[in-house]
Amino acid sequence: MDLIHQALAIARDPKQTIWICPLLLIAEIALCFLIVKYIPYTEIDWKAYIQQVSQFMAGERDYLKLYGDTGPLVYPAAHVYIYRLFYQLTDNGQDIRLAQHIFTGIYLLTLAVVMQCYRQAHAPPYLFPLLILSKRLHSIFLLRLFNDSFAVLFLFVAILCYQRRMWTVGSVVYSFGLGVKMSVLLALPAIGVVLWQGMGRDRALRQAMLIAQVQILIGYPFLAAYPRSYLSRAFELTRQFLFKWTVNWRFVGEETFLSKPFSIGLLAAHVMLLLAFLTTRWLKPANASPLDVLQQLLHPPPETRQARIASRVTPDFIMTSVLSAINIGCLCARSLHYQFYAYIAWSTPYLLWRSGLHPVLIYATWMAQEWAWNVYPSTTGSSLVVVASLAVSVFGAWLGTGGESKVEPAEAKHQHVE
Repeated sequence: MDLIHQALAIARDPKQTIWICPLLLIAEIALCFLIVKYIPYTEIDWKAYIQQVSQFMAGERDYLKLYGDTGPLVYPAAHVYIYRLFYQLTDNGQDIRLAQHIFTGIYLLTLAVVMQCYRQAHAPPYLFPLLILSKRLHSIFLLRLFNDSFAVLFLFVAILCYQRRMWTVGSVVYSFGLGVKMSVLLALPAIGVVLWQGMGRDRALRQAMLIAQVQILIGYPFLAAYPRSYLSRAFELTRQFLFKWTVNWRFVGEETFLSKPFSIGLLAAHVMLLLAFLTTRWLKPANASPLDVLQQLLHPPPETRQARIASRVTPDFIMTSVLSAINIGCLCARSLHYQFYAYIAWSTPYLLWRSGLHPVLIYATWMAQEWAWNVYPSTTGSSLVVVASLAVSVFGAWLGTGGESKVEPAEAKHQHVE
């Protein structure tokens, strides 16, 4: 019994992650090596990425003319630069095994960053095994070489920078993630609130301008030549979704899925959930009502009060806010494809913990979610579980943080770090 109690104490003590994380990473290195060696690579988008990049390297700058076997290029310019590098490193995209090894390194780096984000937020050790057990996540990184791998890496590096109050670095890195794939835009509402409370109005506005400037620099070769073409393709907001590829809303039926009222309803739900989190959770450091926020935007608080607000923008508050925004966006998305699990898999354990669920229920919810994302093609049952697990993480996080009257102040030594 003493051993059991000791094991449970270790599983709940965030300080123990200092040695647990390296052990899990070592185990993951071995697992990744075995996956790459023995499980066949699956061609989905890699060939199309390489074809599109080759056209860019041949001098094409019109996004409307950049095509691959799977269709037109629909990702921002940072995606092009990343896969141009792969094109050069992998013998014009032919050396798939080398590409897999590079993606293995990206996966392990991302995992290490995610673990550090969890550690900054004082998450308990029993969550960490869930970060390495996802079959679908290994597939996204190691076997299918999706660009979401880089978008997720930049997202969590930005979260870590914000947690450590490296605001400018975080904003630049976040913008690079947005430059890879527009999905990262889902985090922007929470990031905006975090920056405003952590830095004050004027400095936060400069961060917003910095994010926009990085986007302009990334897209400049295309914006200078064909600006309308680039913006309409790289940040397309009117994209049509096919029912046959959906992972999440298959259970509503094709007629409902394709209907305009369903699309409008999901958009309205997205807006309402963001407003609910904004007004009741994300503004807690400022202890301000929406009306107070409007007044503070016009008339920023004195420096002493702003310092008190900033002291409450803690690593766990940042992590909860950004990940809840991501999961809200995924919950209300009309169509999720399998690679979107890259944004969800490492968010769910943390949000379920913040919900206050018992560890057994956290593991059960995670296992149900993992099962649903590994059903191919998706079914009525699997899609229902995908949506239900997202709903549990979103509403659970909202309910679980409701009793927190304020966020605990950060250590004074972090107050003035740029």
